[in-house]
Amino acid sequence: MQKAGSIKGKLLLLFIAVAWGSSMVVVKGSTDFIPPGRLLALRFTIASMVLAFIYHKKLKLIDKNYIKSGLIIGGFLFCAYFTQTTGVMLEMPGKSQFLSSAYCVFVPFIGGLLLKEKPKRYNIVAASLCSIGIILVSVVGTFSISVGDSISILSSLCWASQIVAIAKWGKDKEPGLITLLQFMVAAILAWVFTLTQEHSSSIEINQRVIFGVLYLGIVCSGLCFLFQTISQKTESPTSVSIILSFENIFGIIFSILLFNEHMTVNKAIGFVFMFSAILISELQPNFLKGKEEKCIDSKK
Repeated sequence: MQKAGSIKGKLLLLFIAVAWGSSMVVVKGSTDFIPPGRLLALRFTIASMVLAFIYHKKLKLIDKNYIKSGLIIGGFLFCAYFTQTTGVMLEMPGKSQFLSSAYCVFVPFIGGLLLKEKPKRYNIVAASLCSIGIILVSVVGTFSISVGDSISILSSLCWASQIVAIAKWGKDKEPGLITLLQFMVAAILAWVFTLTQEHSSSIEINQRVIFGVLYLGIVCSGLCFLFQTISQKTESPTSVSIILSFENIFGIIFSILLFNEHMTVNKAIGFVFMFSAILISELQPNFLKGKEEKCIDSKK
């Protein structure tokens, strides 16, 4: 039974990695016909409805404390998704996915400021590898970085802030409700933005847009969160981290197949550096830990 549960958990995580890897391609295709604010508004409205249905029995637990946490975390979530969506509009999906996924490298440093936790040795190694990777992937011959890549890197900082915000304000709270509330806040902010800043004349509703909105809202947001919650009951954090990190590889594959993203030697080497940085951040290898950290781990 344990083995079957483990296989099920890994398959669910693999599904999430594929879905999230394909999401940037879907976003890129959808934003050709619909502005990013409207796309996010529809995406998070649908995702909120899905999670509200799933967790309707727990809605009574929501109080002022939950709402405060949801407002803060949801604000960071909106900023993260908006910058990520804007970045992929201007650049290729695979590259944007890798750049925005650098959040796991930035988390320890932002956490050090808000949570007063000093970055570990492996965090510094991962940050160094990630920086080299970003230079190889993004910097052109004139040693300049494009606007789209800059926005994608900014999105990774927003993602890191959102993760730290969950650690600070989402602690000891029901994960499903916190996710529902932050999705609702992100939806409201997206609706406010699109209704005040985006022109409805720039919207073209077609099959690609309808598919994109439903796929992003139901599959990539609603179902993927549910599957992640289920899989984490049987899988170790290490297994979860490794499998989900492959969303970047799937993102590159989908981008090459569907958008003919050009792969240069510099890009390929840069992706290897960034992927290595992600794995180091998630796996926290012992050989990159100081003596003090190893002693702490051995006592756990």
